Amino acid sequence: MRYALISDIHANLHALDAVLADIDRRADTNAIFHLGDHVGYSTHPNEVVQRLSLRGISGIAGNYDSTVATDYKHCGCKSETPRQEALAHISYQYTRGAVTSDTKRALGALPFLMDIRPKGGHAAGPRLVLVHGTPTLNTLSWTEDRSDDFCLKMAASIGLTTDDVLAFGHTHMPWHREVEGIHFINTGSVGRPKDGDWRAGYVRLTFADGGTQVEFVRVPYDVDAAAQSVLTAGLPEEFAEFLRTGGKAAVSRVVDDDGATP
Repeated sequence: MRYALISDIHANLHALDAVLADIDRRADTNAIFHLGDHVGYSTHPNEVVQRLSLRGISGIAGNYDSTVATDYKHCGCKSETPRQEALAHISYQYTRGAVTSDTKRALGALPFLMDIRPKGGHAAGPRLVLVHGTPTLNTLSWTEDRSDDFCLKMAASIGLTTDDVLAFGHTHMPWHREVEGIHFINTGSVGRPKDGDWRAGYVRLTFADGGTQVEFVRVPYDVDAAAQSVLTAGLPEEFAEFLRTGGKAAVSRVVDDDGATP
């Protein structure tokens, strides 16, 4: 079985369409699953939700999805500077004003977690569990510097064992680690990468007799059109620059705010 895992689209329809076209072109994927954060920071929240629905792509709720659906006081996003905090609030207010009632209902219906059995569940075999942040909270960041002990603690909380896979997003930084035979995969971001590569990212995950294979894919898209859409909507220039630089501009700004040399 081969799955495509997409996460953190963040209302970037240009990036989503490019990723879906790449998946379709390969024509070897059994199913596509999303790992949350359909909305926020870009200008097509309703269209992104509609596109996934029309394609029959199922998945889970990210923090942005669940907070918008429940009219929470903020998006649950982690901010490292006062300016980032202000930008997060601007994005959240824009998104809440842009989503339709149908979109809110769709976001509110998303489950917190998905447990997939590649061999169908009628036979023993590996599990693929999808969460957004961690199995405990969709707002908790699971960065690559987390210890092996942390990984195993998260796996134990949902009963994962050797050959199982736990996939997540939220940090927009792709990575993969195997600990005691369990695979931990951060799928990166379709619509708002933070690793300095502006291209949309997703994961091809293959369960085969020879073992589990993880492939990180990057897809170019019309990032200038996506950035212009942000500016036309009156959103901050920082959002457009973030898309163009794959988050590099934001990283530099954090360093400057901390008083260090970039």
